[in-house]
Amino acid sequence: MPEAPSVPFPGEHTVREFAERWYAALDRHGDLDEVKQFVVDDGLEMRFPEGTFRGHSGFARWYEAVCRRFFDEEHTVTGVRTVVDGAETSVHVQVNWQARVWNPPAATSQWLGFDADQTWSLVLDDSGTTLLIKTYVCNALKPMPGSAAL
Repeated sequence: MPEAPSVPFPGEHTVREFAERWYAALDRHGDLDEVKQFVVDDGLEMRFPEGTFRGHSGFARWYEAVCRRFFDEEHTVTGVRTVVDGAETSVHVQVNWQARVWNPPAATSQWLGFDADQTWSLVLDDSGTTLLIKTYVCNALKPMPGSAAL
């Protein structure tokens, strides 16, 4: 039986556009169903300084927590480098994240600014047309001058 033709993995430009759409959804605090469309159904793992979250239930817990804690968020992708390895690709993402946070009972909110270094594993959906995040690892957060602590 002949082997099915493989679908070429999207190029770096497409991966960067995907990352920018992902962060735009996070910045506007899109509803959970909208944001879940960026991640795999099964096997999702997201690692942040505050913990590791698995699957859609873990993702939902993380997303609810960050939507309640941070506001006026703005993510700016500053770098994307991809390494394709068969059906998956490893993506090194650099992103500048700025937001505000209010820690009760403080009288005012505080500004947060960080440069994040991340590694993602992306896969294509079953149709071979849509990128999905399988693993998402925050390797490091470097505070910008004047940023409050997380």
